[in-house]
Amino acid sequence: MPTSLRLAVAEFRSRPGRAVLPGVALVVGVACLLASLVLSQAMVQAVEQTAPAVPAGVDHVVRPGTSGGAVLDQAALDRVAALPGVAEVVPVRQVRVDLLLDGGRAGSQRADADVEPDRAELHRIPIRDGRTPARDGEIALDRVTAHQHGLGPGSAMRVADARGRPLDVVVRGVTERGSLSEEPLVVVGEDLAAKLGTPRVVEAHVRGGHVAAVERALGEGFAVRSAAQVVAAAADDADDLRVMLLPFSVLALATSVFVSSATFRAVYAQRQRTTALLRCLGAHRAPLLRANLLEALFTGAVAGVLGALLGGPVALLLARLFDATGLSAVLGAVELSPRLLPSADHLLLGGFVAAALSAFAAVRPSLAAARVAPLSALRSSEGGTPDAAVARRRLVLGLLLVGTAVALAALGVLAKGSIGAVFLVLFSGIAAMAGLFGVLGPVVVPALGLLFGHVAGRLGGAQWKLAAAEVRRVPRRAASVAMPLVLAAAMVTFFAVAVGTAQRVEDEFSGASRPDVMVADVGDRPLPAGAEAAVRRPGAEASVVLHEAESAEVDAQGESRTMTVAGADPRRMRDWLAAQQADAPDFATGQVLLSEGTAQRLDARLGHAVTLYGMPGGARTATFAGTYPGELVEASAVLADPSIAPASRVLVALEPAADPAAYRDGVREVLAGAPTVLVTTRADIAARSQRYLDMGTTLLMVLLGLSAAVAVTGIGTALAISVQERRKELALRRALGVTRGGIQGGVVAEAVLLSLVGLLGGGVFGLVYAELAMAALGVFTWPTAAVPPLLLGGLGVVVLAVLAAAGPARGAARVRPAAGLAAG
Repeated sequence: MPTSLRLAVAEFRSRPGRAVLPGVALVVGVACLLASLVLSQAMVQAVEQTAPAVPAGVDHVVRPGTSGGAVLDQAALDRVAALPGVAEVVPVRQVRVDLLLDGGRAGSQRADADVEPDRAELHRIPIRDGRTPARDGEIALDRVTAHQHGLGPGSAMRVADARGRPLDVVVRGVTERGSLSEEPLVVVGEDLAAKLGTPRVVEAHVRGGHVAAVERALGEGFAVRSAAQVVAAAADDADDLRVMLLPFSVLALATSVFVSSATFRAVYAQRQRTTALLRCLGAHRAPLLRANLLEALFTGAVAGVLGALLGGPVALLLARLFDATGLSAVLGAVELSPRLLPSADHLLLGGFVAAALSAFAAVRPSLAAARVAPLSALRSSEGGTPDAAVARRRLVLGLLLVGTAVALAALGVLAKGSIGAVFLVLFSGIAAMAGLFGVLGPVVVPALGLLFGHVAGRLGGAQWKLAAAEVRRVPRRAASVAMPLVLAAAMVTFFAVAVGTAQRVEDEFSGASRPDVMVADVGDRPLPAGAEAAVRRPGAEASVVLHEAESAEVDAQGESRTMTVAGADPRRMRDWLAAQQADAPDFATGQVLLSEGTAQRLDARLGHAVTLYGMPGGARTATFAGTYPGELVEASAVLADPSIAPASRVLVALEPAADPAAYRDGVREVLAGAPTVLVTTRADIAARSQRYLDMGTTLLMVLLGLSAAVAVTGIGTALAISVQERRKELALRRALGVTRGGIQGGVVAEAVLLSLVGLLGGGVFGLVYAELAMAALGVFTWPTAAVPPLLLGGLGVVVLAVLAAAGPARGAARVRPAAGLAAG
């Protein structure tokens, strides 16, 4: 047996626990990698199984082109059906429907309903539970909507018909597919579809015929593809999900390499006496280096297999976490069931990846350990003072990086509003992270630990001060442990603050120009007769009824586009604009108001005539009287004529002391017989935006939490090594009367302190650079973020750190005074 292999085996036999410590982080890293692969595969399978099928025997699929000008009407279908060789043309229809699931009222999201024909061989939508609905009175829901509302085959529910009246239906099936961005997807029969509205043809299935002949018959604006191409395109869309989680798992894997490298360095430092004796006995550096790398390969392979075995349970945990936080509903895939046991390929992948990364992580520490001279290696280096020249070089390099970061950040702020400014801030952040927590980490991290330990010592006692002293004893190790947590916390805080601040600025900018309350039908139906009277209740200062119609806008270049024109009573429009603290021009009969964007496009001038083409009854010409913010009315123009169309919306301005929620509930109560009429306040829109912001922050925290979990294992391994190094100190404490609980509390305090250094240090870093990024974009404002998810995430990291410290804490408590004092 080669000497290097004998040395590696001997180390495993003498100290198996210490030898496998560097592999702990790799176990978690590989588990995260395999979990992302398994969960992504489950998502891909869910999408592939839920995609609408192309019925057997279909040769071509016809769809309108992306330009939007082509329409699959009956004339187009008849032209295709008349072609030689075409046996059948089957239209695929959809209809919009309102589900009355929110307390008997419609929600803000309408549903797309696929209309399934009577013939079973033409059914497209896979059913998970139950069966495809019959022609009338039955419906099938997507799995996300069914999951959110606790519905299943046999459940009774209501939908709204074309006129907005409630219809009782029975759920006959739950489809395999999920909703799309929380927009329900349902299936109905032909008779029920006719009651819900006018179905539109979204594609056509053609049996027989030739592609070129079908294209010629349809003309331009249509896409004709074979059934095989449609199926392949659906599979390609599903494959995009495979890489959604992969970047975060790769980041977790990179974090595990960083932690493992730091652990290898600490383990090799503990072996310096053994290394010194071997060097004194004539051992060369090459066999010692090969022994360390062989040991690392074996440790990595074992860690990879263990990580692969844990990949399935971690994937299941992530899937359930997505369900609990509502993220799975947004992604359209709830109650996923990833496989728990790894395949042979995943076992081999985990073992190979972990072995390679373990060897890579051990290269630099192994080279450093093999270069130690025999006599100098007899001293402990981990706790010793580093060479003065090395310390000076690190200080100079660190200050140089920090100075570069400050200069780049200043240039980014000065160049605000340009793309270059964003990149300057980005490079500044990289330089600052490398300088503060990389090169200067052995100085910065112990300083932060001393600060937190001093504060905690006033509250928790002497063990917190001792924990801070331990961080200062091994500054390089503490910096290596804290660095991954700092990076993860900085990234989460940066995105949370940047997105939250941008959202608040957008809300302040557009929220002031939104109506206090808007009453409208979710399906764009005319409002019921009682809607105008319903808004006239305590709390309302002014209101205006809008009557909307479509018109054609012809800009200064002669190009035409469709726009919405609202007709309104001029007096009530003036009063409402004044109550909304908007400009209230002298708007009167024969005049028109334009949104700011429309006025700019039409090059309209005050007092000049503006012609609105394509109006009901012909073109209308009116005098341009002024502008309003587009978000305030959500129409391109307001004409002083309420007779152009039926009432479609009511805009309300509330009194300053009015309660928007109470006013909304009161209007809803009056309009209880109109379940499709929505009453939306400005606060409701802000709450909806905040909800999506919170969910985005939560998703980012969950995915970056994989890296944080790996970093926390570094805390556990560092504490395990620290306990081994401090057996004499721990024994002395026990001899002086410190209880086992006190010893355990001290180790846990070290874990909490290291986690707080990483979280708070990274949090402040992310906050500063989020503000710098906003300043580089020309936005100067106080930072805003979704605080509850950040606090919960930070608490979760601290709890994980405490759990990681449980093993080392028990080991420290088992040290006996006499045995520990005798240990050498």
